[in-house]
Amino acid sequence: MPDFIYNGKVYYNPVQLVMEQIGGVWKMPILWRLKDQTMRYSELRKIPHISDKMLTSQLRELEADGYVHREVFAVVPPRTEYSLTEKGREVIPLITQIRAYGTKLMGGE
Repeated sequence: MPDFIYNGKVYYNPVQLVMEQIGGVWKMPILWRLKDQTMRYSELRKIPHISDKMLTSQLRELEADGYVHREVFAVVPPRTEYSLTEKGREVIPLITQIRAYGTKLMGGE
């Protein structure tokens, strides 16, 4: 497969592009939790071991890449809700497969 440019960056294969967008420690767990419901930032903070700084940066990246929709409500106290976009919903079957494979590797088939 030839190299290609996406958003000004050169990629060598499509897997590299996808893994950059949804890979890493936190992006898939965030997307997984949003698969069935809209969640507030405070609810997403309950993901074990993630810092506020990391959660904020990952949500921003997922929003910039079009996987997550962020809605801010002008109320006191401020309220922010996150939900999956169509693109975010499209990636859930892939995450489901990766999750199943990870569970199998862990011995929990």
